[in-house]
Amino acid sequence: MSPTVSIVQDISADSTAACPEISSEFLVERVVQLYGQISVLESLKPSNTVNSLLTELVHVCTMPICININELSKDVEEVRYNLILLCAEAEYLLETHFSVLIGTLPEPLANLHLFPYYSNYKMLASMEFNALTGNNIPMPISKLAFVGSGPMPLSSIVLAKHHMSYTLFDNYDMDQEANSMASRLVIGDPELSKRMIFHTSDINDVGKDKLAEYDVIVLAALVGLKKEQKVRTIELLGRNMKPGAALLLRSAKGARSFLYPVVEEEDLANNGFKIICVIHPTNEVINSIILALKPTK
Repeated sequence: MSPTVSIVQDISADSTAACPEISSEFLVERVVQLYGQISVLESLKPSNTVNSLLTELVHVCTMPICININELSKDVEEVRYNLILLCAEAEYLLETHFSVLIGTLPEPLANLHLFPYYSNYKMLASMEFNALTGNNIPMPISKLAFVGSGPMPLSSIVLAKHHMSYTLFDNYDMDQEANSMASRLVIGDPELSKRMIFHTSDINDVGKDKLAEYDVIVLAALVGLKKEQKVRTIELLGRNMKPGAALLLRSAKGARSFLYPVVEEEDLANNGFKIICVIHPTNEVINSIILALKPTK
């Protein structure tokens, strides 16, 4: 049975279909104000001030407000790009802090819930797995590459432990220190550590033969912060993934695009992919997901 395109707007109980009486101008003004406060901080390491500002930013950007990112002024678009960079740095520092903390405990995998956004990752992983199974991606998946796994590879761990118990996971990150921290989280689990391999490499430097091994490749949201970087990676994968393999990308929509980069559907279509499923959550999961296939013909 061939996969079919399904555009899903939400999977949360409190979905809001219509935009409320809150203007996009209010959103932009508040985001710019928060950017001004965040950008002058001496450090983005977890602290009461950092946590408070970022929590407020996420709250504002997940309000059900209609906004077209493509219509932002040049100045606001620059704020958006710089804000994504700051959020990426803050996310890395937060993951590093908790990876070190949890990695020192006797049973790291039993303490993943200590990470503040663990439940969000569980929901995102479930959403992605359901996208795969709901669109007839052959199961079980033999080999999966997760690109941009970071020091706290919760997505890979949750998928491997709760959804894909027979899948081999190759995790790619350019940061050796991040991979070392990530490895310490799983090394104590004999079964999982055999299926979770960490590679210190830019995915753009991985050879064609290696990329052709994967049944599924997941591209994390913060891989390719600039549009040209993201498109370069998609182009590479379009050339080198094996026919029939699935590409699962994380993106963002509307106000959430102030937090994460956007993947345009035409960037996939122009590089040989067939879009199968697009999901834009309106609950606490921030990332949209796009499921695409490398056609067999």
